[in-house]
Amino acid sequence: MIIDVHAHWGPWFFTMDVAAANLSAMDRYGIDLSIVSATEAVIYDAPAGNRALAAWLETQDRHLGYVTVNPRRFADAERDLRAYLPTGRFVGVKIHTDYTRSPASSPQTREALAMVAEAGVPALVHTWGATVLDLAEVCRDTPGLRVIAGHMGADGHAYAVEAAAACDRLYLEPCYSHAPAGRVAQVAAAVDPERLLFGTDSTLIDPASAFGAVAAAGLDEETAELVAWRNAVRLFRLDITARPVIACGDPSQGVTSA
Repeated sequence: MIIDVHAHWGPWFFTMDVAAANLSAMDRYGIDLSIVSATEAVIYDAPAGNRALAAWLETQDRHLGYVTVNPRRFADAERDLRAYLPTGRFVGVKIHTDYTRSPASSPQTREALAMVAEAGVPALVHTWGATVLDLAEVCRDTPGLRVIAGHMGADGHAYAVEAAAACDRLYLEPCYSHAPAGRVAQVAAAVDPERLLFGTDSTLIDPASAFGAVAAAGLDEETAELVAWRNAVRLFRLDITARPVIACGDPSQGVTSA
């Protein structure tokens, strides 16, 4: 089984998006379940995007949702969490700190993450460079908060290792638009394997990028299985017993199915 914890629903304004091939891309790489945020919600209008995603998820059995939160629209965020988390189709929160111009260390994002902690779900937060250290600090300061450092700091993966050591409720996922040699292997060698997840950034980026990066890391079988799905099941408290399982092909290699 493979669970993609960093995925999207809907088209992007970038030319490399694969939105039209969402399910076919999942089939190609053996991704059984994707946890998605609405592109519209991330880059433009969080309430409108969340509403559209909620309607679409009612027709899906291989996707779950993130409620996208704009920390600068706190009342909207509170309302959307109350509306969508109880449906069972949404299992976490997405915050993009750059598009909302709300750094992890800002008062607005701290307040939003405190609200997420009270809701009892994980938050996927965009990190780049040293900002992953700011997220670790907020996580450490917020009781009960569980966060996923999206892109595990991207070019700041060394900071991600430091961040993971600073807070044991911070998780890392590797998707990145570049592929520096040894990046995933270096992080996997230094971080508790139970806090590593798999994410692709689809539909913005073809899943091949993340699969290749993880496969190149040469993870042992136990760690690969934790990354592929076991850690996600535990973090999101998923019931996967009734979900369809897609057979994995060669592209997975270092990310193995059950």
